Amino acid sequence: MMERSSRFISLSGWSGISAGVCALAGAFAAQQRIAVYQDSTGAIPCVDCLRKELLLIAVVVFIAAFCSAGVFTWVKARKDGVKIWDKTSRRLLWNTLLPMVAGGFVLWRMIGLEQYDLLAAGSLIFYGLALVNGSKYTMGEVRYLGYAQIVTGIAGLWLPGSGLYVWAIGFGLWHIVYGIAMWWKYDRNSQA
Repeated sequence: MMERSSRFISLSGWSGISAGVCALAGAFAAQQRIAVYQDSTGAIPCVDCLRKELLLIAVVVFIAAFCSAGVFTWVKARKDGVKIWDKTSRRLLWNTLLPMVAGGFVLWRMIGLEQYDLLAAGSLIFYGLALVNGSKYTMGEVRYLGYAQIVTGIAGLWLPGSGLYVWAIGFGLWHIVYGIAMWWKYDRNSQA
């Protein structure tokens, strides 16, 4: 009962899986746009157009992942009979939001300096720090997802030109692996 009141425990394995699928779909769409840009023969490629398209893809992926994860979390909380918005969830939000907002400013500045090679790695590192920071208010396994994001992001710093692949591994693959593990550990038996 003490753990229920001090930890947000309504995270569903399906939340992680859905976020990972959204990330992989976004990485695929971004790769397609980059390929079209690189293959443009005869025409002068529009760099600003590509940036806008990639930003739009990123925004759509974020919204889709956030909404789908939110729906699965809401369904699990309702099924478990717990509140989704309470003191613990507010602490979780604050502790994950703070590193992500700080990272957002760093990434925004990197975009301004046209240091695109480091964006994917930077986003993974700051997201991983946010997960580790927030893990004390939710299931401990979130910490391991955070560690995986940080390590993947750091590896991406030394893999120039592979940002999209590193991003797909971090936000896509690791979320799916995490989601399956959480589903297997917590949700599987309750659905039987």
